Amino acid sequence: MTTSETVKPYNESDTAKKEQVADMFDNISGTYDFLNHFLSLGIDIIWRKKAIRALKAAKPKYLLDVATGTGDFALEAIKILQPSKVVGVDISQGMLDVAKEKIVKKDLEDKFEVLLGDSENLPFADSTFDAVTVAFGVRNFENLGKGLADICRVLKPGGQAVILEFSNPKRFPVKQLYRFYFNRVTPLIGRIFSKDYRAYSYLPASVARFPDGHRFTDILCRAGFSKTVCRPQTFGICTIYIGTK
Repeated sequence: MTTSETVKPYNESDTAKKEQVADMFDNISGTYDFLNHFLSLGIDIIWRKKAIRALKAAKPKYLLDVATGTGDFALEAIKILQPSKVVGVDISQGMLDVAKEKIVKKDLEDKFEVLLGDSENLPFADSTFDAVTVAFGVRNFENLGKGLADICRVLKPGGQAVILEFSNPKRFPVKQLYRFYFNRVTPLIGRIFSKDYRAYSYLPASVARFPDGHRFTDILCRAGFSKTVCRPQTFGICTIYIGTK
């Protein structure tokens, strides 16, 4: 399995998943941060910090944040790692507009730059970055293997990719509670607070189909990473993956 391409935000549409994901995030960009923290009960902030700290020993100076969205993961990387420069790439202009507001507010224009671009066709030369980060983004790739291979391509030899993504708990009763919350509560809250409720129905569907755990590290290896690590978080609700080029 290379991706969850059969799961799209708008199943009634014939457009490609990539275009639908861009439209979806444009639609929810205004409420994305609030709902992210609300739906995860704030635990997503802890996950982000732990994922970024996995790069502390490497001390990357030039960092790429793929599917940067509203920039929270990149901003956390700047705070913890203190790199010289972070470049964020995202397919949604709406999300990038929110990120730009944060950059200006925090006076980080010299440290953090965001670009509109395709995460599966990154506009950078080979071996450019010391490290690459992705938070809750690879699940939305139209072609997972291609996207991961391109991330590997732009990494310098010995560089690391740190990927944070939802996964599916396996143990009772967390598995059952998680499914109920994700499949029933999340879409309901999304319907109330977001102008695009289908985005929050797409979320549990895409997570359910995502090749998590060691299936994902196998895909990382096929994409060109020589070493991989899989670290489940909070009873397996989320996983931190690390791949070394």
